[in-house]
Amino acid sequence: MISERMAEALNVQANRELYSSYLYLSMSYYFESGSMKGFAHWMRCQAGEELVHTMKMLDYIAGRGGRARMLAVEAPQSEWGSPLQAFQHVWEHERAVTGLIHSLVKVAQAEKDEQALAFLQWYVSEQVEEEDSSDKVLNLVSAAGNDPEALAAADRRLGERRFRLPQGFEMFPGEGV
Repeated sequence: MISERMAEALNVQANRELYSSYLYLSMSYYFESGSMKGFAHWMRCQAGEELVHTMKMLDYIAGRGGRARMLAVEAPQSEWGSPLQAFQHVWEHERAVTGLIHSLVKVAQAEKDEQALAFLQWYVSEQVEEEDSSDKVLNLVSAAGNDPEALAAADRRLGERRFRLPQGFEMFPGEGV
């Protein structure tokens, strides 16, 4: 059984992951309104990833006998001054999430919860990938500057992203049973 403290910390983080999904979906529609379909697509994929992170965490809480709770989600920002500002926000946000995941690891250590520590290693590794990905995209958009042709090329490139569920994750567990 998961401790009350660990379950609460994970519920709060699941809410933050859901906020991340909302934020990236908001960015997707920001880009959609500016006819930047590739940037919008990249953000929509990112929103999907964050929703999976949320569900994976809530499933873990429930699977350990805890109570997975849905907390109120703050409305995200909906306007940015430029594509560069939006992707700068992504990079900063992912760095902040990394700090939150590291704080969760400390809670698991304090609770002497080896199962939670093992579970959280997936998120630690995922954040390394998220920071790397957001850094690369930020550099791509930054290099494009205000050049319309370079921005269009970056938009096309980001539109090639494909969303995939993490290995072993079931969006609808028990479906077909």
